[in-house]
Amino acid sequence: MVFSNNSLLPFALGIAVVTATPAVGRTEWTQWRGPERNGISSESDWALKGKELWKVDVGLGYSTVSIADGRLYTMGFDQAKNLDHVFCFEAESGKEIWRHSLPSKLMNEAHGGGTLVTPSVDGEVVYTANRLGQFLCLDAKTGTVHWQKDLKEEYDLSFPRWGYSAAPLVLDDMVVMNMGRVLAFERKTGEEIWVSDEDYGDAYSTPADFEFQGEECLAVFNKLGLVVLERGGGTELMHHPWETSYHINAATPVVLEGDRVFISSGYNHGCAMLQLGEDAIDVVWESKAMRNHMTGCIVYEDHLYGFDDATFKCLDLEGNEQWTQRGLGKGAHLIAGGRLLLLTADGELVIAEASPEKFEELSREKILDGGVYWTTPVLLDGRLYCRNSLGQLVCRDHRSDQS
Repeated sequence: MVFSNNSLLPFALGIAVVTATPAVGRTEWTQWRGPERNGISSESDWALKGKELWKVDVGLGYSTVSIADGRLYTMGFDQAKNLDHVFCFEAESGKEIWRHSLPSKLMNEAHGGGTLVTPSVDGEVVYTANRLGQFLCLDAKTGTVHWQKDLKEEYDLSFPRWGYSAAPLVLDDMVVMNMGRVLAFERKTGEEIWVSDEDYGDAYSTPADFEFQGEECLAVFNKLGLVVLERGGGTELMHHPWETSYHINAATPVVLEGDRVFISSGYNHGCAMLQLGEDAIDVVWESKAMRNHMTGCIVYEDHLYGFDDATFKCLDLEGNEQWTQRGLGKGAHLIAGGRLLLLTADGELVIAEASPEKFEELSREKILDGGVYWTTPVLLDGRLYCRNSLGQLVCRDHRSDQS
């Protein structure tokens, strides 16, 4: 039964939390970049070679998937009807359970247009937003709207050139949205908890939560640079300026050991390792060795893995290049079981060892056609979910027994 309710850019993938916390065993992938918000899947018993289980068309865009209780959630844009759809599918079969639709715009400027935000699942509800600033809390089983807000209008927010794209960040009893101004809402009712005093400019990056000197904080990377906010009330604790030629900082900050933060931007700007102090931020090192245009780096065993523009690299935490792999283009990646899963600019799935010693390719297979491939893949229960910008969402069976 289906319920029905009514230059290239970085945001598409971007934009997620990638901390150094080790992944633990989970049976769900409820938010952007997974349970630990670090781009690492705890899956270890999975096969290099897979086979297609199902494929559906979700519409234009770059939203990836979140999965809980056997249900998969994502978004896509229907160009013929000018609607954004929030979809719920059976994760195993691809059968549509429900969709919720809301008016939207293509917003095609040098990248094809379409949806940007990845839904976040919180028990019985799903939070998501579209690039125009509509923020929704939906029933996870039926798609019924629990509450909805027009954040741009309600808070008179500045509008990013390519639309809002940060994913909802669920933290205990609040859900945080980065909209230039950072906003926190009571997750059950949608009532405002706090709003940052400053508008930090075009918002394409999901905040990273962490603890610093015993205080719960948020690291937010927007047009003006990196800002650290006190999580309970949104008070600014410190700021580090970091501006690109297009005013875009898309990759979520990588927080390491609670007092160091790695940031990276495209447009030939580069990257930096920052040290948080009592009330200021110091630069440990800065270079152009990693320029995250779309998706951010993943930290695995004290090394950074990511796309330096159209080249894939491994750096150590001192910024030294360990190896460089060309020919993959601008894509997206995931780490699972000590392996890199790379979706290339040609729609190929490349699997390689996640090792600082060298780039050792283990398998390569064409899995999608057309569009661009900036959307982070998801691996859960041996099933790999990938999509392109045209809206092809494919589920592949990579279970070790191929059952």
